[in-house]
Amino acid sequence: MNESRKPRIAAAVAARRRFLRQAGAGCAALAAGLHAGQAQAAEFTLKYGNNLPMTHPMNVRAKEMAEKIAAESRGRVDLQVYSNGQLGTDTDMLSQVRSGAIDFFTISPEVLGTLVSAGQISGVGFAFRDYEQVWAAMDGDLGGYVRKEIAARTSLFAFEKCWDNGYRQVTTSTRPIVTPEDFKGMKLRVPPSPLATSLFRGFDAAPTSINFAEVYSALQTRIVEGQENPLAVISTVKFYEVQKFCSMTNHVWSGFWFMGNKKSFERLPKDLQEIVTRNINEAGLKQRIDVKALNASLVADMKAKGLQFNDIDNAAFRAKLRGAGFYAEWHKKFGDDAWALLEKVTGKLA
Repeated sequence: MNESRKPRIAAAVAARRRFLRQAGAGCAALAAGLHAGQAQAAEFTLKYGNNLPMTHPMNVRAKEMAEKIAAESRGRVDLQVYSNGQLGTDTDMLSQVRSGAIDFFTISPEVLGTLVSAGQISGVGFAFRDYEQVWAAMDGDLGGYVRKEIAARTSLFAFEKCWDNGYRQVTTSTRPIVTPEDFKGMKLRVPPSPLATSLFRGFDAAPTSINFAEVYSALQTRIVEGQENPLAVISTVKFYEVQKFCSMTNHVWSGFWFMGNKKSFERLPKDLQEIVTRNINEAGLKQRIDVKALNASLVADMKAKGLQFNDIDNAAFRAKLRGAGFYAEWHKKFGDDAWALLEKVTGKLA
């Protein structure tokens, strides 16, 4: 080969190699860009709102659930979790899910009762003895009845598996609740629920409806003396910082219906509906186990933080409600059919 051509050939080879490297890099970047674009551009973006911190088992399982839905749908469904009341108060989010502004919302039966009366029947005071009775009712005929009422009367539907919140306990800053008479005149925060208000009026308390996001400040400023929530909520929201006593009343089992907007959900093809439904129900079952375990572990932890605990005689409180006409009033409001489904599990209440 002519020696004079060698430098030109070498330069051409080097130039070609640079071109191939740059082209390869460009193709890789283009592929990465396309992949990122595909990952971000899900066919269906679904918004789910709730009022609990991200550390609560509800949101731990919801995040896991969202990841599984994305994986199983191959990126077609992006379920976004908005925790800690980012989308508003309970009443705000209920309005949004009804209008379709958000797609899903976990609502307590007590708040649901403002929209569908039968939705709050599981919140009848001192009704369920234990979790065995709770799930027999909510996974059985009573839960089925409530879901049918929701679907028949609203733009919403409820998934099959109710999520857990736990048995509700009363915390106060002024005095412990030991007997029914200790409630007399007490300013107590309750959810915006006719049933919860009626329950504590049966004990001659002064119940006040305050949205959940405002409860801590209401306790801190003594607008109210106390509140009632499951231990997992009392702990994660740090109510023990502004309360002195916790009475283990177990007065109401509290759960969450995982609600969806009908029209929004019906936009999904059947295969995606199945993926979303299955994962929401499976997450609910896992969350039940988490919440029960968490509630059971928290007494010692909050005692160490200064909260004083006491037990009560549940029979005395149930007798007080019976004498105040609470059970008879709500039997009449819910109707014979719904009440019979409740007492099928709990035994005779009134």
